[in-house]
Amino acid sequence: MIPEDKTAARKRARAGRGAVPAAERAAAGAKAARHFMATIPLSPGAVVSAYWPLGDELDSRPLIQALLDAGQRIALPVVQGAGRSLCFRRWRHGDAMATSSFGVSEPLQSAAEVRPKIVIAPLLAYNGEGYRLGYGGGYYDRTLRALRQGVPGLLAVGLGFAAQEMPALPYDGHDEPLDWLVNENGARRFPRRNHSVP
Repeated sequence: MIPEDKTAARKRARAGRGAVPAAERAAAGAKAARHFMATIPLSPGAVVSAYWPLGDELDSRPLIQALLDAGQRIALPVVQGAGRSLCFRRWRHGDAMATSSFGVSEPLQSAAEVRPKIVIAPLLAYNGEGYRLGYGGGYYDRTLRALRQGVPGLLAVGLGFAAQEMPALPYDGHDEPLDWLVNENGARRFPRRNHSVP
């Protein structure tokens, strides 16, 4: 697998995600939230890292609201710099937010840093083996690898549209697989595996 494979796959994936019809897009966030809440195991009061939607990503805000209503504590990821893992800061309704250099809404630096038990990750595409195609910075892969070494039972959950599944998806030894994938049609669990690629 060469880097150009991922570049081409990202281009196809962006086009596919952008082509999701507006009516389906508008309803997908609430549908995915219902599937998540009905399926993903949640410990009382656990910290769940979500993401604030950017562009044509699946709208995660209905899920964030459902998690808050269920008593979960919400964190949002903060980029700390190229080549570094994400950090997670607590977020509550009404908290002020900053806009990162990537255009992503993030908690302020004054918000408490927390360690999530569940990480909900955005994606450009995913495959039937549980691998996700991200945006190319490697932030989630580095972060999941580190968290899996220190957080027993950590769950990585991809959140996206059903249309984002790609049968042939390039991945390599730097890519961390998902434990679950949730979209507007349901939730899929991927079997635990050795997180290395042959």
